[in-house]
Amino acid sequence: MQFQGQIRKMITENGQPIQYYLNLSHDLININQLIHKKIKIRHSGYECMNCSSDEKIFRMGFCKKCFFESPYASDTIIRPELSTAHLGIAERDLAVEQEIQLQPHIVYLAYTGDVKVGVTRESQVPTRWIDQGATFALAIAKTDNRYEAGMIEVALKAHLPDKTNWRKMLQDDFEDDLDLLDFRNKVAEYFPDDFRKFSMDNGNVVKLDYPYQAPEKITSFTLDKNPEFEGILTGIKGQYLQFEGGHFINVRAHEGYVATLEIMKNNPSIS
Repeated sequence: MQFQGQIRKMITENGQPIQYYLNLSHDLININQLIHKKIKIRHSGYECMNCSSDEKIFRMGFCKKCFFESPYASDTIIRPELSTAHLGIAERDLAVEQEIQLQPHIVYLAYTGDVKVGVTRESQVPTRWIDQGATFALAIAKTDNRYEAGMIEVALKAHLPDKTNWRKMLQDDFEDDLDLLDFRNKVAEYFPDDFRKFSMDNGNVVKLDYPYQAPEKITSFTLDKNPEFEGILTGIKGQYLQFEGGHFINVRAHEGYVATLEIMKNNPSIS
């Protein structure tokens, strides 16, 4: 059996464990059901997620032209403190930016190998945490728009990282006494005075359960360097597929790639 299409980030459903669906041109494949099965992935081209051209993907699923022109790849996606939609000022497309930015946002702490600070739209909780491979997460502020959340994040990331170290995240190693509530109390003093009103002290720590066990070694591969890969799927965490031998591919980093997924015959039996 095989499927072919444009890769988009995996769709998830929070559960025990989290359920993953590979999105190939909106054809959804339950990846949990393929764990312990041998699959082959073949890369055959590109399809920009914005203009559908077959130009090579530059970044974030977009060709180079769209990456520098689309409002869905603007600087405010990465740096929310740059948002100006609340002022009625456009960066690339005001209507799109108002839709994205002028809605409630959450500032959160998450453990992804280290305790980090992040920002996401309230509607993306817990999806954003799952996509990052967070083991634990805790909302610490709720704002009215993206700019306000970004300003809180800027203040806190002077004391905490704001990026995920993918290798540490996949090592799945944390101390038993890790306490995000304690971290929240410690960073509360770093909130800018004008934004303290957005802080939350009643949030609960969310524990996320992945179909995953960390291997002894971790190596990553891309479809650019390895356009045909075959292996036994052993787990999923964040947006990473784990294969036997500690080989990983970041699905989200391959958005806009066109690929074929083949479920191989004569799969090994599950003991």
